[in-house]
Amino acid sequence: MNIFAIGNGTLASQILLAATLWCIGLFFAAGQGPSEPKFAELLPKDTAQLDQQRALIEGVVKQRYGSSLTRTTKDLTVLQRLIDDSVFKKSQTYELQSLGVAFGDVLSSALTLHWVMITDEYGTDPTFRYKRTSVNVNALTMISKRVERGERVSLSELLRVTREQLTNADQKFR
Repeated sequence: MNIFAIGNGTLASQILLAATLWCIGLFFAAGQGPSEPKFAELLPKDTAQLDQQRALIEGVVKQRYGSSLTRTTKDLTVLQRLIDDSVFKKSQTYELQSLGVAFGDVLSSALTLHWVMITDEYGTDPTFRYKRTSVNVNALTMISKRVERGERVSLSELLRVTREQLTNADQKFR
């Protein structure tokens, strides 16, 4: 005797089967954790997007302060000034992420990082990969997330902490 039988049992069986499969899926997914990120080199369209974001920040720097960016640590002062002067509001995510790209160029000049695309549980985005490890630094949102949370942002401190964390990671991978 089938205790789940309703009418001919077809609908109830389908519901029971669907619910069982859903629970099994949750059980197995819970044990897997997040999958390893996958890295790929930038495609021309990815490079063009980063260049467009750099150009946005370059234009603001030139217009407001009459200077240009060098993609080196020399840019820290003017990029910090953009933050301190609250040039971009919390709601201007694209502009803040563009500022992250410009800061990323500073990180790249000071550390062993290169732009790649990462695909992980959050989607596919540009990021920095440290050497050939799974360690990545998400410069794109490093500034925007902090500004959106109302935190004070110190680019020289972010550079210092990133350098320190990469040094620790380097020792871990040896």
